[in-house]
Amino acid sequence: MDDSTKDKQEALDKRYIRMASIWAENSYCKRRQVGALIVKDKMIISDGYNGTPSGFENVCEEENNVTKPYVLHAEANAITKIARSNNSSNGATMYVTASPCIECAKLIIQAGIKRVVYSEKYRLEDGVELLKRAGIEVVFISMDNGKLKSEAACASEQ
Repeated sequence: MDDSTKDKQEALDKRYIRMASIWAENSYCKRRQVGALIVKDKMIISDGYNGTPSGFENVCEEENNVTKPYVLHAEANAITKIARSNNSSNGATMYVTASPCIECAKLIIQAGIKRVVYSEKYRLEDGVELLKRAGIEVVFISMDNGKLKSEAACASEQ
């Protein structure tokens, strides 16, 4: 990838991750709002945010502020929305505001998504490690300064 193409991809990544963070605002969850977009050929083919399944009340937490066990993650919502459409996520990029957990990482792998861009690190990195092990390109964009960092670069900095 030449510098011009790299710069264009970086600009697109920043734009889509900002869009995913705006989409997260649709979540009714109080503890954490997460948004996800699936993009293929520069088109958004699916979106999702964390929340309860269709037909359930829009309350994500129990009275003691613990997330209900049936709350869906943004990634799972975006991937299952693809399953109900005529689109395919094979070869697509997922933009998600938080690093995927291991369960979502498994779904991402099985959905054929080849690239994941995220903007907030979660305390557990097992999902990111599984994605890398599967050969999926993982990119971290810090929303603090909008700087793009690939996970490979992050791992060598630690």
